[in-house]
Amino acid sequence: MSRPSKPFFLISSAALIAGLSAGPAAAGPEGTAWGYNSFGVPGLIDMPGAFGREDGELGYAVSHVQNQTRHALTFQISERLSASFRYSLLHDIRRNPGGPVEPYRYDRSFSLQYRFLDEGTYRPAFAIGVNDLVGTGIYGGEYVVASKTFSPQLRATLGLGWGRLGSQGGFTNPLGVLKPAFKYRPFAESGPGGGFQAKTWFRGDAAFFGGVEWRPNDRWRLVAEYSSDDYAREDGAAFKRKSPLNFGADYHYSDRTTFSARYLYGSELGLQFTYALNPKQPRMGSGLDAAPPPVVPRAGPAGPSPDLDEGALIAATRSALEKEGLTLHGLARDGDTLRIQIGNDRYPIAAQATGRAARALTGLAPAHIERFEIRLTEKGMPVSSVLLRRADLEALEFHPVASDLMRARTRIADAPTSLAPNGGYFPAFTAGLDPYVTPSFFDPDSPLRIDGGVAASARFEPTAGLVFSARLHQKLVGNMDRTIRPSTSVLPHVRSDGYLYAKGSDTSLTELTGAWYVRPGRDLYGRVTVGLLEQMYGGVSSELLWKPQNSRLALGAEVNWTKQRAFDDMFGFRDYDVATGHLSAYYQFDGGFMGQIDVGRYLAGDTGATVTLAREFDNGWKIGAFATLTNVSSEDFGEGSFDKGISLTIPIDWITGKPERRAINTTIRPVQRDGGARLAVPGRLYETVRGQQASALDASWGRFWK
Repeated sequence: MSRPSKPFFLISSAALIAGLSAGPAAAGPEGTAWGYNSFGVPGLIDMPGAFGREDGELGYAVSHVQNQTRHALTFQISERLSASFRYSLLHDIRRNPGGPVEPYRYDRSFSLQYRFLDEGTYRPAFAIGVNDLVGTGIYGGEYVVASKTFSPQLRATLGLGWGRLGSQGGFTNPLGVLKPAFKYRPFAESGPGGGFQAKTWFRGDAAFFGGVEWRPNDRWRLVAEYSSDDYAREDGAAFKRKSPLNFGADYHYSDRTTFSARYLYGSELGLQFTYALNPKQPRMGSGLDAAPPPVVPRAGPAGPSPDLDEGALIAATRSALEKEGLTLHGLARDGDTLRIQIGNDRYPIAAQATGRAARALTGLAPAHIERFEIRLTEKGMPVSSVLLRRADLEALEFHPVASDLMRARTRIADAPTSLAPNGGYFPAFTAGLDPYVTPSFFDPDSPLRIDGGVAASARFEPTAGLVFSARLHQKLVGNMDRTIRPSTSVLPHVRSDGYLYAKGSDTSLTELTGAWYVRPGRDLYGRVTVGLLEQMYGGVSSELLWKPQNSRLALGAEVNWTKQRAFDDMFGFRDYDVATGHLSAYYQFDGGFMGQIDVGRYLAGDTGATVTLAREFDNGWKIGAFATLTNVSSEDFGEGSFDKGISLTIPIDWITGKPERRAINTTIRPVQRDGGARLAVPGRLYETVRGQQASALDASWGRFWK
């Protein structure tokens, strides 16, 4: 096995730097941290501070000092709470202080910080944090820290740390007055890694740390700190630590990018690159959408709309909707109400699709039509009915608060039944050719592997609710087939043999399914999918979802029978099959937070539950974390102890500024094992329908007129 190169700057660093946008540096909102430390935590140089970053910010930092490179992804979950995931390459590290030196090792760890008291006129801000919350314990440390802003240029920080942060100048733990056990820190057994070490938190010696930050202007930050980390695992092996004092300078190249240089521990030079973005701030401002069609008043210059016969009205409506990227599934007239049922493959925000359809109808509907009902569909299923008055469209188009007034006068309800499919859409066939990239993280021999190539996809809908889909990948470049570590799992190899699929063939049929979507009753949605469900499994999947229009709560049930596919990813199967299924509960909290609990049986036959917490932004960005615990012990699970990870959804239209429903979905798992592994069925119902419901329409109704 070759020894990794010490700089260890992954491809992700180069990709981010290539996307930089030069511009004036931003000081950031008042009360936010002025920078990230070398662990990716808002703070000083190595030490944390009490301020968080701007709400919703997602930051990436890569830092390097002699024999250590750390990559950190940090999300400001809320104004008070931030979380970090780190992946580090450590050379000449001791697993235990004073122990033998390892040539190198990779280390994964999570951190949490919560600001429990805001800064006041005389009072500093206070925060509490835990480093290496879930990990091997190499970076284990806890702290309470206070930071005070004395002027727009000057801040000071003082903290009390435990664990690694209590190792320089440590003294008897003051928490020992509450309970003598706090005076002693138990040894953290890393075992397979990835477990909680709660028995060690805030125990053992404590030590003070602190620092001062000075900003002569918005581009520069100068920092001096006293570190309470004695680097016992590295001192004398990775580098020579001579002093607890650190000094650094940050240059804010733009409001997103920062370059940092540090002089550390009296002996070493450190460098850091930081890139931060906020999903709430679109790269293209208000977007590059084409202008919507104008509202055509019945008494306007164009004159009253002609009273077309049914066939002519359907043809004209279909043509007008196609110009807006929408499809007509059905049309009906009922007295003074014109009803249409539409499909939307262009706009990620359903309110925008609704508004464009309504505008188009004003130039087509006969003059006596007073109301429009627009039924939104997904996978051919009707989901929501939006009923609005034509007169409101005519009167409010240029009103300064048009969105609020329009929503107040619009009724959104369930649409359990479909209109007659007379819109000329079915049968429908679509096909496409797109590039694809498939990453693989944290292989110990190569922490980042990537395959890339061309994906051919096709979809055929003979009638509403019946969808046949296929997707074929042709690999052109990549190194995922170079993995040389065979699975050592004692469980059925339901995921840990995944690398063998990359070795099996450069041509992969990743999906070939037939799916039936149906509305069995009010607030109910159903799905049955048959075929090659994903890269590793084929079979039958069925699902039932209860999701009322305005309810925060949704409940679902899924039952699957699946068989493992052959490694060439074509039509063959291996000798492993399993029945799986889950009962699921979904809940939408305030502030864009969503929780999900799935309880049931997983691919290896183990039973347990997955808990997911995510924050979703109105523009489609979604950042979440999940953890699965089953009846598989941490020893049987192996490295990582239990399944957990981070999920990212980045809408493509946020990047390009042009309306696009597709998104980039990435799951970052510290390690992929067999316990807690779930089938990846395409088209699960909750994510399919909720974006078209009243709760989602309300959250983004401002785009109705866009």
